[in-house]
Amino acid sequence: MKKILFICMGNICRSPSAEAVFQQLVNEQGLAADFVIDSAGTHSYHVGAKPDPRSMQAAKKRGIQMQHLRARQVQSEDYQRFDFLITMDDANRSNLASMFPQHSQEKVYAMLSFSERNDLDEVPDPYYGSGDGFELVLDLLQDASKGLLNFLRQSEVE
Repeated sequence: MKKILFICMGNICRSPSAEAVFQQLVNEQGLAADFVIDSAGTHSYHVGAKPDPRSMQAAKKRGIQMQHLRARQVQSEDYQRFDFLITMDDANRSNLASMFPQHSQEKVYAMLSFSERNDLDEVPDPYYGSGDGFELVLDLLQDASKGLLNFLRQSEVE
């Protein structure tokens, strides 16, 4: 079983979207029993809150459900619990390293390092932008989620 934690800043836009997109993908592939999928934020701004309504609306248009998700902050024990900690951007990767310097960063990956169709390095934060930003985030996450699943399948073979 692979345990994946998606991480952004507040856990109401990008990381819950990544969680929901990846969950939908593994469900469609009949692999749900093979994964534990969660998301968290490096900051405690929104702990307990539902995802941003704009994220939920954009996801719903694509048949992705996320209304059941609630924000939480990443905890030190997540390093032991999860096999992969997938960050949405460099700032949150740095936040993890400074929050938990005692933990190795070898489990930490950039989400878009799994992208198969774009040249961006980071998933942009749509929180302060217009509604199109949420669509772009989903485009990026759907692409990178396919690449992540392919990576995980290949790592099982090796």
